[in-house]
Amino acid sequence: MPSATGEKVWIIPDGYIPELSSGALTSHESICVLNTASEDAELTITIFFEDRDPIENIAEVVPARRTKHIRTSSLNNEGTYIPVGVPYAIEVKSNIPIIVQYSRLDATQAENALMSVIAYPIK
Repeated sequence: MPSATGEKVWIIPDGYIPELSSGALTSHESICVLNTASEDAELTITIFFEDRDPIENIAEVVPARRTKHIRTSSLNNEGTYIPVGVPYAIEVKSNIPIIVQYSRLDATQAENALMSVIAYPIK
């Protein structure tokens, strides 16, 4: 039986969804999650802001032995979404250890930029 790899809490301190994109691609960000375990990973995501209350208790599931790419623009709690053009940070909590990577496609100008980093794990 495959065991879980990773940590249960991950932090992504720099999030930002641009208001405008140029060309055919749309700027976006994704939380990329790898679940190596033989059971589903139940995630609880919190979005923190500089000047407003967090969006809390956003639920996502990553099936056993799968990966899932979660676009931050799709995250919501009862219809409350992350606003565009506003800096934010992300906390990802899981019931089992997982691996979290964060990716951003910046298409705000003709020369697109893609950035991807491993999130900060909390032990």
